[in-house]
Amino acid sequence: MRIVIPGGTGQVGTLLARAFHADGHEVVVLSRRPAPAPWRIAKWDARTVGPWAAELEGADAVINLAGRNVNCRYSPQNRRDIMSSRVESASAVGQAIARCDHLPSVWLQASTATIYAHRFDAPNDEASGVIGGAERDVPASWRFSIEVATAWEHAAREAVPAGTRLVLLRSAMVMSPDAGGIFATLLRLVRFGLGGPVAGGRQYVSWIHERDFVRSIYWLIAHPELSGAVNIASPHPVPYRDFMRTLRRAAGVPIGLPATRWMLALGTWALRTESELVLKSRRVIPGRLLASGFTFDYSEWQAAAESLVQRPESRVRAV
Repeated sequence: MRIVIPGGTGQVGTLLARAFHADGHEVVVLSRRPAPAPWRIAKWDARTVGPWAAELEGADAVINLAGRNVNCRYSPQNRRDIMSSRVESASAVGQAIARCDHLPSVWLQASTATIYAHRFDAPNDEASGVIGGAERDVPASWRFSIEVATAWEHAAREAVPAGTRLVLLRSAMVMSPDAGGIFATLLRLVRFGLGGPVAGGRQYVSWIHERDFVRSIYWLIAHPELSGAVNIASPHPVPYRDFMRTLRRAAGVPIGLPATRWMLALGTWALRTESELVLKSRRVIPGRLLASGFTFDYSEWQAAAESLVQRPESRVRAV
């Protein structure tokens, strides 16, 4: 296949490009700052249609992952950048696809499982899940991530031309030992003895093993009956306290100090990030993937954590 990945230089994009390239597919990554890679990288500005649009001509799949990292403080400027980077890039990709003489078969557009409501009572699937933003007893600042997710999906839906299938990837946290990812951060906390429950630890963590993430993307490309929103997550989200306890056991660390809400607020302020990333209960399940026949290699967090901790990348950072 010929696969084009706009915004594919981050951790998730590199994970996909590496897998597709290793399997013998032609990979083109669009980046604002091209750098040497085993696959071809073309320059774009992630905002306007330019010469890069020719890369999409006749592609088997376009996987747009562009968007500013949300691991930051939600200052007014960062909010504008987070929102505009997603909406503008999705709109530009859609316009470029529409100009193709031979339309790409499928456009897989990044979204996020954070679009769903903060809840403990029941999981969110695509059919019955509650879109968040109006929950009581949550900080008003949490609504921003919902607004971003809904605007992101709306931009893609508005831009997709007839003839190209659109899939909205409502992805949970992708667990990979590669540097810069969430798993590497969590494992580092565990090894520093800080992998205990936060604010009681009842909040759910939705996650997906890197292998199942790649396999789910292959599955979506190969199944034309799947379009619209698709949850990309393990079928078994786990409360944070259990999630971290399992990771501690996999890493051989017996102790994890707990943290209160105010301690988290102080820590995230110091690290220039937001406490919502830890406190929001993301209880998401992959209803449409399961219904279509997809099976997970790592459906349970214990097996996933053990496999990731044993990877060479994880062991190197333990030294």
